[in-house]
Amino acid sequence: MSSAAAADVIGAIETSTIDNHRAAAQALAIVRDGVITGEGPTTRGRIHFSRALDADDAAWCERILGASALASQPVSRDEAEALFAINEAAAERSDDGRFDDLFAKAVVHHAASASGLPVPSRTVALSPDVAIETWAPTKAVGVNIEVLEWIATQMRAKRVSNATIMTLVTTVVGAATLQLPNVFDIGM
Repeated sequence: MSSAAAADVIGAIETSTIDNHRAAAQALAIVRDGVITGEGPTTRGRIHFSRALDADDAAWCERILGASALASQPVSRDEAEALFAINEAAAERSDDGRFDDLFAKAVVHHAASASGLPVPSRTVALSPDVAIETWAPTKAVGVNIEVLEWIATQMRAKRVSNATIMTLVTTVVGAATLQLPNVFDIGM
């Protein structure tokens, strides 16, 4: 993406004009690039080390996912994949766990909604004030097999050190893994 296009996306974030999942995923990719390089529009005006994720990066992710036009829509696969990429890019964390909480909630929100299970609005589901246990499915019943395979692939392909997401995968989809031999090899 050119720097002019990046500026347009950042402008969209600032003015809350993100109106679709693709725009949100593109904006999250810009956050990922800033985490990787320590440079770019999301790091402007502050010291940011490469491969580090700080509270400002987590706040960018929260703003992007919380765009008002997306509030009633479930988290998309593209957005969830962008969060997996940010998680992978960040070797160092100084955000007091805010990104990990948002990441886990967004992935579970996507998995549940893609399986046809009821989920609350993003405003509720992704809020730091709402515990994931209050809305996330507690059983694998109804979770789509393809969604489980996608999560397994993401977790095998990337360094996932997020304790919340590991616990949720174990709890939420644990029963389904009995039906899917060799799908989940996520070792802790």
